Amino acid sequence: MQENSLLLTQSARFREEQRFRQVWIWLLILPLCVGGIGFFAWAMVEQIVKGRSVGNQPMPDLMLMILGPLFILLMTGLLWLMGVARLVTEVRPDGIYIRFYPFHRGFHGFLWEEIGSFEARTYRPILEYGGWGIRFGSGGKAYNVSGNQGLQLALEGGRSGRVLIGSQRPEELAAAVEAARA
Repeated sequence: MQENSLLLTQSARFREEQRFRQVWIWLLILPLCVGGIGFFAWAMVEQIVKGRSVGNQPMPDLMLMILGPLFILLMTGLLWLMGVARLVTEVRPDGIYIRFYPFHRGFHGFLWEEIGSFEARTYRPILEYGGWGIRFGSGGKAYNVSGNQGLQLALEGGRSGRVLIGSQRPEELAAAVEAARA
């Protein structure tokens, strides 16, 4: 099932949108990306435009002309990705739907028939899943962007396994699931 917008579906009983807003992530990534972009831009100007070698063993000009813009593009893309990434969770009459934009083109659904059980819980993102994002770990698959709380689903049938959906409002999410399943 695909949807073209992130607007609240009229039949949704619960909706949550989360973004990467942890200060520590931005304090780590922003200086690295901006510093790397600045260094490669400076090195390309110094070595290619001004003809001055950068460092004791300078990179060949051709390699710098290829790797410099590539690195700048990758770092700019990473900053863009961190800025626009968001996890949208909706509880609808037929199931739970998630969309991790821009990785998912549309919503991915977990229908009530596929969900054996669920519980709001606290988890350890780094130890259980290796961090945040779309992650695979010993506890199954996780969709999370921040914090350490979420809704754990135990799937049955053709989609067996466990899925954790991170949430800043796990109790409210669990209550919405309970009400929608009733």
